[in-house]
Amino acid sequence: MTSPTQIASDPRRWKALGLLGAIQFMLVLDITVVNVALPHIQSDLGFSRPGLAWVVNGYVLMAGGLLLLGGRLADIVGRRKLFLLGVGLFAVASATCGAAQDPGMLVASRFLQGAGEAFAAPASLGLIAVLFPDPAERVKALGMWGGIAGLGGTSGTVISGVLVNYTSWRWIFFVNVPVGLAALIFTPRLVDGSKMVREGGHPDYVGAATMTGGLIAVVDGLLQAATHAWGSWQVLLPLLGGVALLGATGFIEAHSHAPLIPLNFFRNRTRVATNIVTLFFSSAFFAYFFLLTLFEQQVLHWSAVRSGVSYLPFGISIGIGIGIGTALMPKLGVRRLLTAGFVLCAVGMFLTSGIDVQTSYWAGIVPGMVILGLGSGLSFPSMGNAALHEVTGQDSSLASGVQNAMQQVGGAIGLSCLVTLALRHAASQQHSGISQPVAVTHGFVLAYHVAVGALVAGALFVLTFFENNVLSTPRSPEAEVASAESAAVPA
Repeated sequence: MTSPTQIASDPRRWKALGLLGAIQFMLVLDITVVNVALPHIQSDLGFSRPGLAWVVNGYVLMAGGLLLLGGRLADIVGRRKLFLLGVGLFAVASATCGAAQDPGMLVASRFLQGAGEAFAAPASLGLIAVLFPDPAERVKALGMWGGIAGLGGTSGTVISGVLVNYTSWRWIFFVNVPVGLAALIFTPRLVDGSKMVREGGHPDYVGAATMTGGLIAVVDGLLQAATHAWGSWQVLLPLLGGVALLGATGFIEAHSHAPLIPLNFFRNRTRVATNIVTLFFSSAFFAYFFLLTLFEQQVLHWSAVRSGVSYLPFGISIGIGIGIGTALMPKLGVRRLLTAGFVLCAVGMFLTSGIDVQTSYWAGIVPGMVILGLGSGLSFPSMGNAALHEVTGQDSSLASGVQNAMQQVGGAIGLSCLVTLALRHAASQQHSGISQPVAVTHGFVLAYHVAVGALVAGALFVLTFFENNVLSTPRSPEAEVASAESAAVPA
């Protein structure tokens, strides 16, 4: 086994970090890259407005539902091996997304992309935890990795706008293929294999299947509510079926010899709280991009490239926020920094909720966008480090998988709820005689107000439940493993 000193002296670790960061950039990019292209995809393939949300949700739900399984598999079968499998699957699915001829083919391919992300993302973060055993170096590496991932989310709109305007929406998927191929070639040269031996048999595949199916059904029910009554079978059947499957997941996990999340994982209050607030953050973050992009193109009638470029202030501000957050984290700690980040996000979202059909870009959109970007930049490194607070090397990939799952699930459920809320409110306003552009705008504004509430709730949750002595620098996974092994007592 390679010693921590040997790993730390390996000059490949920074090149490996660059490669892992580039892949994570691509994985996160594909969450937001579709937003600017959505009106073009809708008209080209014939999507309904509620159905259009599946172009986003298909990806994030499959990722969220399988990330826990991905985290477990990464530790068992090998992080490098699972990373390569995930990247390969993602590249193939990206090619079929670009070649899609109907809504079903595109959504199915987005589900496959999500499965690739579920395998690659936790393995990537687990590899970083092993490559950088020194706590000071590792917090720097995690901050850089998280920052690159955050930039991937914000860059997606700009990249999408340029590609859609000058080529076709299909190229937002085709560009992933050469990146994936490059990763398949260079990863074995830069990253050694790494896995943890676990007892307790195989991972809980049945639990992963019921959880993923339950989430998909719940989100489908929420989206059906945009065009059907809440008491209709179109809404109740998937909602009740999804809740039943999620309940079955809880029962299966409680009686499994190898649950997706071991019960001792929940002993750390900060990690549990981090994953809960990730739900609040993601629900608002995903909805912001989806709704604002539709507003710009369908209400203000902006071109795809103009809509994409309009997010440049967001990308710049989030980069500044990440830099500030990474620098201040050792001084202020995660609790204070994350609270400040959530408050700034809430302020930015509230300013964005002031949009109307006559909104000026510089006066009506940019101020909220910049403040939201700064708050997001402070939040990303904080949440990434808090998710690995006092985690053992054995569970490093699992911990990252849990947080990523919460991010994806929160985004999917939040987006579904807020889109449904916006569309139902807009329809009600139209029935009362208000013009469609004004009614749609009022629906989006209502959704943003709810998003503000989610962010404020997240800030209060951090203040209430985060430990006061949260370490800004996670403990060394290798040190944790050694400590656990030396203190182990036979059952």
